[in-house]
Amino acid sequence: MHEVGIMQEAVRMAIETATAQGAGRVHGLRLRVGAMSGVVPEAMQFAFDMVCAGTIAEGAKLEIERVPATCWCGTCQAEFECADFVNECPRCHALSGELRRGRELNLASVEMS
Repeated sequence: MHEVGIMQEAVRMAIETATAQGAGRVHGLRLRVGAMSGVVPEAMQFAFDMVCAGTIAEGAKLEIERVPATCWCGTCQAEFECADFVNECPRCHALSGELRRGRELNLASVEMS
């Protein structure tokens, strides 16, 4: 379950940011998670609660913003939502494997006081 390692790093970054800005409490984190990032949101929530325990982030809320996967067709220059790494372009039906968005895994914001 690599979600634990991901959440350890996200919470560490949030606590570091809060401390650097003189905040004593982290109230929430917002993560941008791509549909093709390979993480399971439910596992991330479980890991988040576990990692926050005993820190200034204990009791914080986790918001996960899902980023849909978007592919690019080099044949007809269309961008389209995709569900896998190799997809058929809905416009020209060529196979496209260029993933433009959907692998994101970013700490987007930290709510603190």
